[in-house]
Amino acid sequence: MIRSIVVIILLLNSVNFIAQRTSSSPYSYFGIGDQFSPRTVEQNSMGGIGVAFNHYKYLNFTNPAAFADLRYTTYAFGLLNSDLTVKSGTTEQNSVSTSLSYIALAFPVGKNAGLSFGLQPVSAVGYSLSNTVTVNDEITEASAYTGNGGVNRFYGSFGIKVYKGLSLGVEADFSFGDIENSIINQRANVSLATKYNEVINLRGTSVKFGAQYQKELKNKLMLTAGATAKLGNSLNVEGNDYLYSFRYTSAGSENPRDTISSTLIDGEFNLPLKTNFGVGLGKFDKWYAGVEYESQNAIGSTDLLANTTGAYRYGNSNRISLGGFYLPKINSISSYWERITYRAGVRYENTGLLVDGSGNTSNFTEINDFGISFGLGLPLKRLSTVNMGFEFGKRGTIENNLIQENYFNFRLSLSLTDTNWFVKRKID
Repeated sequence: MIRSIVVIILLLNSVNFIAQRTSSSPYSYFGIGDQFSPRTVEQNSMGGIGVAFNHYKYLNFTNPAAFADLRYTTYAFGLLNSDLTVKSGTTEQNSVSTSLSYIALAFPVGKNAGLSFGLQPVSAVGYSLSNTVTVNDEITEASAYTGNGGVNRFYGSFGIKVYKGLSLGVEADFSFGDIENSIINQRANVSLATKYNEVINLRGTSVKFGAQYQKELKNKLMLTAGATAKLGNSLNVEGNDYLYSFRYTSAGSENPRDTISSTLIDGEFNLPLKTNFGVGLGKFDKWYAGVEYESQNAIGSTDLLANTTGAYRYGNSNRISLGGFYLPKINSISSYWERITYRAGVRYENTGLLVDGSGNTSNFTEINDFGISFGLGLPLKRLSTVNMGFEFGKRGTIENNLIQENYFNFRLSLSLTDTNWFVKRKID
């Protein structure tokens, strides 16, 4: 019981920790930043699959129907360390960021249902870009673009078995966050620089429905299928933007002079219906292999800084993932290595983001993402596990004056199991 109380306190006090999540991707300049799909370390290690996958002790952030199969109270904490190499046509730069990726709690409700709630990031903004104009080998104008902040979400998921092999689930969440973007422009032989600063907060709710069906075949093989539909929703965008002049002090700080304009921001970030389908085949606590396909129509937005310049737009997005796990012998006494879960997967994603690198708002390039992942589930006492995941990937391209990102993600999670809260203890 003490452990349960401690975990709840950590959950309630981790808002600031996740809110400080950093991103070093230049693509976080667009929209509400670098967006994250809710997945556990175990799921990410299998290429991101999860819509048709369920387990009696592991959480599933993709399909709420999977919680119907949960048999133990489980606490989960996830960390992400991202090593990012950014390439343009002539330069290359490296950065590293570490952050908490989720904290969650799940527990069975009776024999046929399960409930989970937690806190996760939705997006992160963290970029610092610059651009110069050169005439006769002399810099005549320089601009600096910076941004920070992000969006997080509280979620609650419930899954229940409604018929032989069929489970249904529902998830509701509340998203919130703050983002600040700014553009500084300085011209040669002009004493004052100008700065455009935008500060916005975002709020919104969403609902997702899920279903899973499993059927036992010959030789103890289990066939599973799953589907989810996240209904379309909007994030309300409110805030202010300011345009003012300033002078740099000798210490490098700003000394504001005149406010040129000030405007209230009242817009939306519109997320259309997102669907996900998948199938899988495996043996209980032995192996599993699955494939899934996710799609969403074009995202829409109004009154966000980046799209006022026409630098980007959104198209339809989709993702295909393949992956699975292998567990040699779950109850092996002679070899610890045989009790380790080995995971691997691959994914290809069309992010839906199209960016114009030419500056004439007529030559947009798709930003695609490809990743290969693998991981280990290291067993501890009482069914608890330490999960490690490794992912190598590439996003974007250097064509059309754009940026290519090569990344290595290391993920770490602790999955702790406990006695069920709703089962009366027996005393001998």
